[in-house]
Amino acid sequence: MADMTSMPNSTTVLIVGAGPSGLATALSLLHHGFKHFVVVDAVEQGENTSRALVVHAATLEALDTIDCGEEIVAKGTKARSINIGNRSSKLVSTNLSSLDKHTRHPYALIIPQSLTEYILGEKLKSYGVTVHRPCKVISLKMNEDDDDLTDVVFEDGKTITAKYVIGADGARSVVRQMAGISFTDPKTGEKGDRITNLAQMVIADIVYEGGDKNDLGFLATMSPESFFLSMPLPNSFNDLLAENGQEVRGQIYRIGAGVPLVDGEIPHSPSKEYLQNLVDRFGPTVLSSDPSVNPSSTPVRIKEIIWATRFRTHSAIAEKAFTRLGGDELQGATGAADNSTTKRGGIILLIGDAAHIHSPAGGQGMNLGIRDAVFLGDALIKHINASTSQPSSIDADYILREFAEERHKRALEVIAFTKNLLSLLGTQDKKISWLFPISATTVRDWVMWLGGKLSFMQARMAWAMSGLGRR
Repeated sequence: MADMTSMPNSTTVLIVGAGPSGLATALSLLHHGFKHFVVVDAVEQGENTSRALVVHAATLEALDTIDCGEEIVAKGTKARSINIGNRSSKLVSTNLSSLDKHTRHPYALIIPQSLTEYILGEKLKSYGVTVHRPCKVISLKMNEDDDDLTDVVFEDGKTITAKYVIGADGARSVVRQMAGISFTDPKTGEKGDRITNLAQMVIADIVYEGGDKNDLGFLATMSPESFFLSMPLPNSFNDLLAENGQEVRGQIYRIGAGVPLVDGEIPHSPSKEYLQNLVDRFGPTVLSSDPSVNPSSTPVRIKEIIWATRFRTHSAIAEKAFTRLGGDELQGATGAADNSTTKRGGIILLIGDAAHIHSPAGGQGMNLGIRDAVFLGDALIKHINASTSQPSSIDADYILREFAEERHKRALEVIAFTKNLLSLLGTQDKKISWLFPISATTVRDWVMWLGGKLSFMQARMAWAMSGLGRR
């Protein structure tokens, strides 16, 4: 049962969700000297699956502004180049050091999401802030005594009243659903992406045995049927697992692969044999368990699975990231529509996966959510101060509308980027046309090989991945 005894009956800001976005929102508020908030999460602590894996330069710069960047950098591994090849050779290498003219973080930081959450959570704890768990929100309703407040009801019947409710509760956000905000693909209006070889994927954290460990670095492999990824995780992840009672000896690697739809549905809990088959079919030959294929004298096999999951790649964005809740009616606006200054109802804001989701291509999801959170802290402080100092006839909501507009635009940009990258990496092995009987994957490989030879193309790829152009 949750320890609800220390939770107040009311607060100015209620943050629903203690993933990276929710924690970063709390830390951003603290950085601005604001402490009248409560953080709740629906699950118990100790969720140590790694999920997202990369923190990019733009996100590290945002974290630096709230004094959280250094701790995260210290626990991660700096990847200064990204190599992509076919099963037997390298096609392109993106040198991230070209970013050094634009940022103090010219690299991609490899760090599991669970470790990022742990670091942010410990930072929050050092300020004396408790995350209340497990506290599952089941409904939102307008407060009977004050239309500008929202009563948030939890599964056990407890209610907390808040002026601002921040939905940082993930892709299946209860806050978003209770507010009646739609969540669809911005291009198709549906819940799916175009069909590629990456329409369904499996990712796992594993330990290898055999092979030359010096050859098992960051390996991204394109093949006619799939895209495969293998990268070593920082040793600090082993330490975190041990702290949670899971001792793992040896280097842990993240692997990921698209599974062709003709293979059928991915098992709910992929076995070692299932994952090994994907490595042998779609991974680089240096990871093959078949000695007749592997150029090393010792083939490589999966020794242990730490964690694995499956998912379908799709994109969606919330119709609005800011609204006011009014009984059964939605009131307020994002920048998309309403400019009324007479709206009533408690303020609802969405960030992170509650506001937008997309494919994992390029490792952009958690990054965008953390940046949402850092910038939201600033917008909330401005709105709180404006609401306090200005007459009630003055509309301070323009501050939150502008925030929501900007984050909506950034999310659309990221969704477009990841869709294009997903289509490139997941190109299906089809002939371009009867006039040009060349497979689309062959053309893709040629284009990427040529692009990798041009320094300005490398710089453009590094810039696109970093997020510095769409903070």
